Amino acid sequence: MLFGKNVNKYYVKYFLFFLFGLLALLAVNWFQLEIPRICGEILDGIGDIAKEDPDSLFYHPEGIKKLMLELAMIAGIMFIGRFMWRFCIFGVAARIEADVRSDMFSHSLRLSNAYYKHHKTGALMALFTNDLQVIRQAFGSGTVMAIDAIFLGSFALYRMFSTNWILSCFSIIPMVLIAVISVIVGRILKEKFRIRQEAYETLSDFTQENFSGLAVVKAFVKEIHEIRHFDKINEDNRQKNIDFVKYATLLNVLLTAVISSIFALLFAGGAYFVINGFMGKSFTVGQMWEFIGYFDAVVWPFMAVAQLINMRAQANASLKRVDEFLAEAVDIIDKDVEEINEIKGEIEFRDLNFQYPDGSNAVLSNINLRIPKGSMVGIIGKTGCGKTTIVDLLLRTYNIEEGQLFLDGKDIMHIPFRKVRENIGYVPQDNFLFSDTIANNISFAYAAPDEDSVISAAKFADVHNNIEEFQDKYNTILGERGVTLSGGQKQRVSIARAVIKDPAILIFDDSVSAVDTKTEETILSNLRKIREGKTTLMIAHRISTVESLDIIVVMEDGKLIGVGSHEELLNSCPMYQEMVHLQSLERAIQGGEE
Repeated sequence: MLFGKNVNKYYVKYFLFFLFGLLALLAVNWFQLEIPRICGEILDGIGDIAKEDPDSLFYHPEGIKKLMLELAMIAGIMFIGRFMWRFCIFGVAARIEADVRSDMFSHSLRLSNAYYKHHKTGALMALFTNDLQVIRQAFGSGTVMAIDAIFLGSFALYRMFSTNWILSCFSIIPMVLIAVISVIVGRILKEKFRIRQEAYETLSDFTQENFSGLAVVKAFVKEIHEIRHFDKINEDNRQKNIDFVKYATLLNVLLTAVISSIFALLFAGGAYFVINGFMGKSFTVGQMWEFIGYFDAVVWPFMAVAQLINMRAQANASLKRVDEFLAEAVDIIDKDVEEINEIKGEIEFRDLNFQYPDGSNAVLSNINLRIPKGSMVGIIGKTGCGKTTIVDLLLRTYNIEEGQLFLDGKDIMHIPFRKVRENIGYVPQDNFLFSDTIANNISFAYAAPDEDSVISAAKFADVHNNIEEFQDKYNTILGERGVTLSGGQKQRVSIARAVIKDPAILIFDDSVSAVDTKTEETILSNLRKIREGKTTLMIAHRISTVESLDIIVVMEDGKLIGVGSHEELLNSCPMYQEMVHLQSLERAIQGGEE
């Protein structure tokens, strides 16, 4: 059993499962202790036959039938009971694991980008796999161990003392020693388990990064280097696991040695009482066997205590990590929001200043810009000048001070962030695609894809003909991160995914860099047709991408150094003039080479 602020609620939610599982387990515990009693009677009956005692139960067929019927009934009750408690307790453990994983996944989607900048994927995957498996075991096997330790142990001890209190005392003293050893070793195991989990995180993260960057590894011929690095990390993980297993094995060996010694002593002591009697009364072979049966039953509760200490040590370490994850603050929340019906697309920056939460320098400084509804705006500048940061702020992936960014004249911090994102179509730089069909990737914004809309969006992005060349066309399953497609195809599918929303604001973050000039012209021409009256922002590095747009914004070091049309900036912005000149020379050189 496991307790904590994020799991206590499941004892209430699944109360009936726990109740029926508990009752079934108690019934099994009670009735299984009837087996030693019946076996003892059988042994004594056999002894009476040898003595030719006419009062022996075995001289009467009804007595034998009664014992056999009792054993059959107990077997049936235990069969049904064990099925029920396994179904209830192990079943509810699996349900709790699924519920906690669902809570964690939901929480992970609410966390801001800042969290994922400091936490690696491998560590998060360890939380969602290994740690949750340990928590499930604590609710399943741990619950059974706790109940057995309390109830089965109590039932068996009561019967042991009722049968022979002297042998009971001799057997219990070493068992207490077992509990003490288990507590000491359990504390060490808890720390060893934590270290083992950290080693597993490192291994998972390294493996995940190499799978994702396999093309880079091969391109730089670093296979041998990465294999050696993996071997080193894998060996460290192996050593941490062996270190943990050593202590777990030590505990099991100690328990087995002590219990085996106790059994030997009990047989010797039981034989003595059979020969000499107990407290002035006879002590039969059947009673000795009955006592040994009770002790055998009480061994598991004591073993369960040891294993439970070990399991709880691991589970508490895992639950602590899960609690820390679920306790991570959700930065992006609605506060003092005003409900609005729609967003039309007017954007205004007023003296906007911004720095990342973990940064020390301003990324954007004194940004003043008004983008009328329906404008096509290009944002251009050197790498790292703050172009993508503007997009992040528009998407409310970071918080900003009030009174700096407005949509349709309303402060973005007072608009529900879901409303903001619902009205923005976004084509990111990395063009991330899911391992799903092309149709489902394009219609990601909708639960049920509309085939005509999907095809229309694909034609807009000039990728329809490429998709038709695949054997399964729009039902083609893409590889991880869209690896089935080329860079340009991924980019155009990402554009189709954003366009199909028909949002009030459409943002392209350097989203035509991987396509040729002809395709770029086709996409821009299509934009003019379908985006009339709606706002479109295009972040780019190529002048050809933005020169025909209504407004061009030039940025440098987080500041606006030029705003206007292509012709206006050629006359007023030296940096824009330089970019145009350099890219013209580049095109001329490329044309000459061709």
